[in-house]
Amino acid sequence: MNSIQIGTSGYSYDDWREVFYPADLKKEAFLEYYALFFPFVELNFSYYAMPEARNLSGMMQRTPASFQFAIKAHRSLTHEVDAGWPEAARHFRQAVAVLAERQRLVCVLLQLPFGFHYTPDNRQYLSRLLAALDGLPLAVEFRNNEWGGARVAEEMERRRVASVMVDQPDLPGLPLPAELVTGDFGYFRFHGRNQTNWWRGDNVSRYDYAYSGAELGLAQAKLRRMAARSTLWVAFNNHAGGKAVHNARELKALLEPLKAEE
Repeated sequence: MNSIQIGTSGYSYDDWREVFYPADLKKEAFLEYYALFFPFVELNFSYYAMPEARNLSGMMQRTPASFQFAIKAHRSLTHEVDAGWPEAARHFRQAVAVLAERQRLVCVLLQLPFGFHYTPDNRQYLSRLLAALDGLPLAVEFRNNEWGGARVAEEMERRRVASVMVDQPDLPGLPLPAELVTGDFGYFRFHGRNQTNWWRGDNVSRYDYAYSGAELGLAQAKLRRMAARSTLWVAFNNHAGGKAVHNARELKALLEPLKAEE
């Protein structure tokens, strides 16, 4: 089995104090503390604010040389696309290059919204976006099951782009459970299973869910099958109240005895 690397989606949450971070730890020291426990982090700030190379360089300097970063694409490339997207893609690429050059980049995460339907225009846009970011490790998360066909998977594999697999609520229109590894690595995100808040909640309440030990125990078999094909990166996005940290550490503990047997 290849390695399974476990981390969380984001790290700079105030409600993680006393749950994970010491109460008196300054926020600017959160990343260094986080890196003591996890091998990578999924950066989410880059969705809201265009990242700059100097900021990413600073993050590398504050973490061990082995620590890795996945980085979410800016919203101007996924959710709020307009005619200026090619320039936004160039800016984003230039910033992220500093991570790639130091071999600290897991991937660029392109999380596409539920409203991004499987249409000719959207297929063309995605093709152009992937071309604009070609050369960087890329992972695409479709939030709509219209993209779940074999043709899409084949094209992702041809382009060596990772298909993001997810654990999320069982609701109409959302992608069905799968175990695809279409790129040079696998990528899996745990969003939680909060059906009540998925559609009407905000970016905190939607992911407010704690996985049980039994649920993680069942999930580990899927993760191990994916890791049999390639290195697998796993990010817990159920960040409310530090649940992501708890579940990430719990999953790691579940996998360690199995890893020792190999």
